[in-house]
Amino acid sequence: MYLFLSNNVLGLEGEFTKFTIPEAEKELGKLLKENSPDKITMINLSGIQSIDSAGVAFLDEVHQHFGEQSGILLFKGANPEVQALIDTFSTINLDTVVPNRQMGFFEKLGDDAINSYHSLVEALTLASEIFYYSASGLFSHKGQRKGSTIQQGVLLGSQALPIVALLSFIIGFILSLQSGVQLKNFGAGVFLADLLAITMVREMGPLITSIIVAGRSGSAIASEIATMQVTEELDALRMMALHPIRFVVVPKLHAITIVMPILVMFSILVAELGGAGIAVLLLDTSIETFVSRSLEILTIKDIIISFGKSIWFAWVIVIIGSFYGFQVKGGAEGVGKATTAAVVSSIFAVILFDAVFSLLYL
Repeated sequence: MYLFLSNNVLGLEGEFTKFTIPEAEKELGKLLKENSPDKITMINLSGIQSIDSAGVAFLDEVHQHFGEQSGILLFKGANPEVQALIDTFSTINLDTVVPNRQMGFFEKLGDDAINSYHSLVEALTLASEIFYYSASGLFSHKGQRKGSTIQQGVLLGSQALPIVALLSFIIGFILSLQSGVQLKNFGAGVFLADLLAITMVREMGPLITSIIVAGRSGSAIASEIATMQVTEELDALRMMALHPIRFVVVPKLHAITIVMPILVMFSILVAELGGAGIAVLLLDTSIETFVSRSLEILTIKDIIISFGKSIWFAWVIVIIGSFYGFQVKGGAEGVGKATTAAVVSSIFAVILFDAVFSLLYL
């Protein structure tokens, strides 16, 4: 006998372990058939000799059957060892996790708007700090590693030359091929040089180069800073009185400001080389004519616009990559999410600003 009923008090006695629980459950079933659960107000545990986690689970089951009916159910009489095990394994007193109420459409819209506003404020604050320390870093290299700007210039610039050259040549070749076929139909093949020069200098050169740098170098910036954030290296820099922005971000901004116009100029030259091949082979235009018309159509304003856009895009890439790097939370998964978000946001921002510049400098 494991369970007995006396004067609305349910008594338990014996050993309640994984070996005896099946029999105790049978007796509980019989007791529930013969008596109304709402009559039980107390459970006497003084007769329990030993108990394990299975026995505690059985007590929770008893509480579920009788406690919901009577409303108040008291456990009493357990010896200290039994009570300690009950306190350890019982789930009766655990806090119930109440799921959050699902937000409505307008609530979610407002929450997204507030989060976007806070993110914008944080991004602008970070941008102001980056520009401040970058301007002061021109006159004082305090808090920076010696040669860090040159090192970042090599990483962000020279190592990006092969992919920039390949894609620029292909883009110049394709633009010239598609345009040249149409121009040839009207006997205006000589104007291919004008078309390609304006297109590459004012639009495609800065845009394509910035997208490549955003995907290649922007992801590297975000992942580096995010990893330093996760591994608490940024906190270590603060403990050594080194500002993370001045130590980590400023050399990258200085380097990319220098190398981005060089990459854009290189991209334009390689694209022109691809266009020259089409002009010579398909349109029977001489190299001298192609080069001379390309130079004649361009103005100083076009060059300034091209280099100005490239520098602005470079700053956008560094700021966005740094922002997502500093905002990362969690471990390796957080680093991956920050890197992905940085690349997507950088490319989107570059294209958006390019559209704005196109409207301003028509």
